[in-house]
Formats: sequence, C-alpha cells, structure tokens
Amino acid sequence: MNDQIQVHGNTNIKYFLAGLLAGGLVGTVTMLLLAPQSGKKTRDQIQHKSIELRDQAIEAVEGAATQVRQTAQQITGDVRGKAEELQQRGHDLLDEQRERLSTFIEVKNKDIEVPT
Repeated sequence: MNDQIQVHGNTNIKYFLAGLLAGGLVGTVTMLLLAPQSGKKTRDQIQHKSIELRDQAIEAVEGAATQVRQTAQQITGDVRGKAEELQQRGHDLLDEQRERLSTFIEVKNKDIEVPT
C-alpha cells in the first residue's frame, strides 16, 4: 500500500510541476499579446514574473523533496522496526526449540540409563 501511495504522490508532483510550467507559459503569452504598454516595460514585467515563477517552482520542488525525505525516513524506520521485531521473534523461536530439544534429550537419556 505504501508503494501505491509513493507512486501516486510522485505522479501528483509531476502533474503539479507540469501545470505550474504550463500555466506560467500561458500567462506570459497572454500578457504579451494583451499588453498595452511599451516593450521595455513589458520586458521588465516578464522578467519580474519569470523570477516570481522560478521562485515558486523552487519552493514547490523543495517542498516535494522534503516530503519525499520525510516519507523515506518513515519507511526506513518502519522497516527497521519490523526487522528488529522479526529478529526478536527468530531468537524467541530458537530459544523455544533449544528448550524442546534439551527436554527431549533429557527424556531420552532417562529412558536409556543402564541400571548399576
């Protein structure tokens, strides 16, 4: 289930970034076509909006990277916890089997004892 969440989350991030880029491009083109101002002023405005979009994209990528790191840390912790639990269960089963074997050997030795 975690794999499905992981894949779904990565897909959402890709769609978000693609939408952000597409929206920025459409907005820029629309602004150029409808701009009733001088070329220098339009270029300055485009530069300002480009910087703003770049900053937003960087924030989105950093947020996604942080989320991926947190998820990876959580999964790593879960896996370590399960591994420790399984290791402990293995030790417990081994101890139980040793106890059974020891009891079995004791019983067999009593059966085999030769009277003196």
